Amino acid sequence: MIVEYIRYDIASQDAEAFEADYARAGDSLAVSPHCLGYELSRCLDEPGCYILRIEWDSVEGHMQGFRQSSEFRQFFAAIKPHVNNILEMRHYEQVATVTAKAS
Repeated sequence: MIVEYIRYDIASQDAEAFEADYARAGDSLAVSPHCLGYELSRCLDEPGCYILRIEWDSVEGHMQGFRQSSEFRQFFAAIKPHVNNILEMRHYEQVATVTAKAS
């Protein structure tokens, strides 16, 4: 498994549309056999800063499998208005895992 992080800088007047577009884009991620999970988070300190975290089965699964699928075309159509707001997009491998303690 690898993790992709995408950082966005979204103007306050575009935040509602951005979140709605990612809700639609999430449908494409949910049906992809290469996507293991995802989350979109908004920064509390800088509300225009968002991070999308996507778990992929592999770099190849993301770059060749998902990116060449009909799911990607639907995903990209939903997020296209926000692509120019990407600050960073990178793949990471996990080197340590910490599990939350039960309360």
